[in-house]
Amino acid sequence: MTTTTTTTATATKPLYRRRWFVIGAIAVGLPVLALTWYLGSPLALNKTVIEEFPQVAAAPAGGDGAGAVTVPSSTAAPAAPDTPDTTTGSTGGPTTTSAPTTAAPAEPVTLFTGEFQDADSFHHGSGDATIHQLTDGSRVLRFEGLDVTNGPDLHVFVSPVAEVTSNDDVMATGYVDLGELKGNRGDQNYVLPADLTLEGPVTVVIYCVPFHVIFSTAQLASAS
Repeated sequence: MTTTTTTTATATKPLYRRRWFVIGAIAVGLPVLALTWYLGSPLALNKTVIEEFPQVAAAPAGGDGAGAVTVPSSTAAPAAPDTPDTTTGSTGGPTTTSAPTTAAPAEPVTLFTGEFQDADSFHHGSGDATIHQLTDGSRVLRFEGLDVTNGPDLHVFVSPVAEVTSNDDVMATGYVDLGELKGNRGDQNYVLPADLTLEGPVTVVIYCVPFHVIFSTAQLASAS
């Protein structure tokens, strides 16, 4: 009689109160919640990074006279997950030629300039994108007043295509990946590879790497 009562009680026990169901729900639910946070939180949070215009350090005594670019430390609002401050080169096809041999300017020179624009009705962007040549001959891509829709794993790409509207345009032969976007708002500096040739169209792209989505583009024009 006792055994029959216990079996009947177990059979009529609500599904959500059964141990195997609770354990299974936790095992499935936690990864789903983590993925949802990874994908959705950047859309609601913003990260502001403010960097000063890059300076060129004085050449050391007895050196060859070449200075070094000093990119100031960022001041970021920790509203979103930390973004690495690294710079990487392109992993694409033949993207570079020999390093420029022109004489370094006496003061920074603006080479290219443009403005960010919306990629579509959901991914918005504004602010200035400018390429400067510093007094040591190095070149820096600088954002000022940047304000783009945030997203997961955004990178800064430089593409040799005038109007970037597709993934193929972003990664056309000659593209360069400058690394992760430091923040979706603010003023930021990105050092360009010394052997990168800037000839023909130049477009800066804020690009979501894992989902291959264009968030914003800035078509640059020669400042000369």
